Amino acid sequence: VQLQASGGGLVQAGGSLRLSCAGAGRTTADVFMGWFRQAPGKERSLVARIRWREGTKYYADSVKGRFTISRDGVKNTVYLQMNSLKPEDTAVYYCAASTWGSLKVVDYHSWGQGTLVTVSS
Repeated sequence: VQLQASGGGLVQAGGSLRLSCAGAGRTTADVFMGWFRQAPGKERSLVARIRWREGTKYYADSVKGRFTISRDGVKNTVYLQMNSLKPEDTAVYYCAASTWGSLKVVDYHSWGQGTLVTVSS
């Protein structure tokens, strides 16, 4: 399954963006869909994850209370609503899938090309 992330852009600190990941959930397996980000010079890290069937969620401490991950089974899309954005949220955001509930980048597959989020101060 090829995933396609979109919705990035330039926003001022305190603003909001909603990212979309199309192509999610197109499998009979109980997949976990993750949103990751990678800032320049830093490693890619997991931001949020949702279990497709049950809807259980995980958030990195750095985004708890500000970001919300959700899914739409009809549209086969996973969303990342990002509120109260900070300059340190600036990164390329990617979505990917895992067949088990891993928090590690290496356990995810079907990476899309990413979408750039830039938060100005």
